[in-house]
Amino acid sequence: MQFTTVQPIIARPDLPVITDDEAAALARATVNLFRAWGLTDIEARVLLGDMAQRTWARWKAGDVGRIDRDLRARMAILIGIHKALRYLFAEPGRGYAWIRKPSETFGGRSALDIMMRGEITDLMDLRSYLDAERGAW
Repeated sequence: MQFTTVQPIIARPDLPVITDDEAAALARATVNLFRAWGLTDIEARVLLGDMAQRTWARWKAGDVGRIDRDLRARMAILIGIHKALRYLFAEPGRGYAWIRKPSETFGGRSALDIMMRGEITDLMDLRSYLDAERGAW
């Protein structure tokens, strides 16, 4: 029987770390973004990884508290989606509306439908699609 050696996880200094202050700012920006997208509380909570109702209510009131790594990543991806839409649409309202608009690209579903599947990879896939559309690669 042969065993392979497990390599230790090495810190990646080339990857940015989201500080607590940056995470709090991301949370505030995310709440505002969700308002602009016209999301329901349930939709917002799913996009944030099935956030508890009470936690979301606190966020909307301005009390974000502790934010774990997964949530920081989700918010960064969501803000990246917003950024890509701002590049693609000169008028912000068109980008906000696009989130709910059915698309042939997504088999008649909307970007929100894709994101509502709840997996972080769904958010990442949408972000990658938008980045490719705007020629960011």
